[in-house]
Amino acid sequence: MKIVHTHPITRRLSFIFSLALMLSFSSCNDQDLLNPAPQTSISGANAFDTPERILGLVNGIYKSVKSGNFYGGNYYIYTEARGEEFINRTSNTFTAFEAWNQTLNSGSNFVAGFWSAAYTAINNSNILIKGLTDNPTKVNATLTKQYIAEAKFLRALSYFSLVTLYARPYNENKGASPGLPLRLQAETNTANNDLKRSTVAEVYAQIIKDLDEAEADLPLNYSTALLNTTRAHRNTAIALKTRVYLNSGNYVKVIEEAKKIVTTAAPFSASTGVAHKLQNIVEIFTTNYTSTESILSVPMTELDNVGGQSSFPYVFNANAEYNLNPTGIWGDTEWKSTDLRRTFARTASGVQFITKYSKPSPFLDYLPIIRYSEVLLNYAEATARTGDTAKAIELLKAVRNRSDAGYVFPENAIASQTALISTILKERRIELLGEGFRSNDLLRNLLPLPAKSSSALSAPEVKPSEVNYVFPLPNTEIVTNKKLLD
Repeated sequence: MKIVHTHPITRRLSFIFSLALMLSFSSCNDQDLLNPAPQTSISGANAFDTPERILGLVNGIYKSVKSGNFYGGNYYIYTEARGEEFINRTSNTFTAFEAWNQTLNSGSNFVAGFWSAAYTAINNSNILIKGLTDNPTKVNATLTKQYIAEAKFLRALSYFSLVTLYARPYNENKGASPGLPLRLQAETNTANNDLKRSTVAEVYAQIIKDLDEAEADLPLNYSTALLNTTRAHRNTAIALKTRVYLNSGNYVKVIEEAKKIVTTAAPFSASTGVAHKLQNIVEIFTTNYTSTESILSVPMTELDNVGGQSSFPYVFNANAEYNLNPTGIWGDTEWKSTDLRRTFARTASGVQFITKYSKPSPFLDYLPIIRYSEVLLNYAEATARTGDTAKAIELLKAVRNRSDAGYVFPENAIASQTALISTILKERRIELLGEGFRSNDLLRNLLPLPAKSSSALSAPEVKPSEVNYVFPLPNTEIVTNKKLLD
């Protein structure tokens, strides 16, 4: 299988003009189709001419985030493979074996593919922001602010995903390490491709700036549960800020943001905007993808699902390429059989496979980006680390007892601050298993990527001091950006 990589900006241009053509064709009649040139010739000058085209460009940013190399599939495949919760069974290079055995290099397909996909989403966001700024009257002022806020949110999500994979952890030196090229201008050619890396701290500062500005202008909610789950609203920006601040060790800010969408007492919920709260854990992964627990998810339909080797449900479940590691969190004895989260597995050939995503082909499971349970665990960890252990225990119990109502934490698991933090981190491994969190949780805490093995395959431990602790920069960027390594 050969994968051809195009230049990142070429991919961005291809996307924007393909989308413009698609939008134009949707309004053609039979006579138009016989004489297509005037109707399909959409340039940067007229891509923002109508509200319909502008909405199409907004939806296009979400579509780019849903790329197979991004949150449509490979982000989950590669981030989960790096951790210790799954055992590789196939040595298939195209389904993350290099990530699993810690041998990714600058020429690896995913290293280039994910970078390109994320920067495509970023540039599409930049194009929309500039286009609406240059054309402020094409839609009403409120809608203009909302669309720009959605673009800033998606730009922030994309940069956070990049900086946590390709740069050293913020907590290693308060973000002093080289981070990423911080591209904030709309690019329609390669003229400005040479751009040095900003520091990790500068990238984080831009992410927070985008999220703060997005929070101010995003709507409180939409008219349907589907839109509340698949488009950014105010609480979506707040929820992502709890993740970003947690990653940078700013626990006071995690608490400040979490309090905006978490009530002071159980049962916890968001009292303004979308009424987020915990729901039945089985239903949200099987029958109700748009519940109020799902703050942001990647929707899949038969028209645009991600299939094959980029499909997380296919690779980790249907095609049985990764089984649950019996010495990982799946084998933890304190994770009781009475816990509903234990039902997300099937047994074959004597091992277990995750079934959080269990729809048959064409694999139309929604993939969660942010859930309310994560916000509660972010909040719990921050309160534990700042000394409010009573609040941390209350939040921790809300997540565990939602799935196992009769469970009681052993006293030694919550008796001290150190023990409580360890228990919260363990709860994250259980609650967020298969959702792309484990490897980043290890990195933000400066912990080794553990060794793992089966009877046939093995992967070494990777210490924080080692070069392959983070992803290498892709060759496709190194050869086109002369300032990348400055």
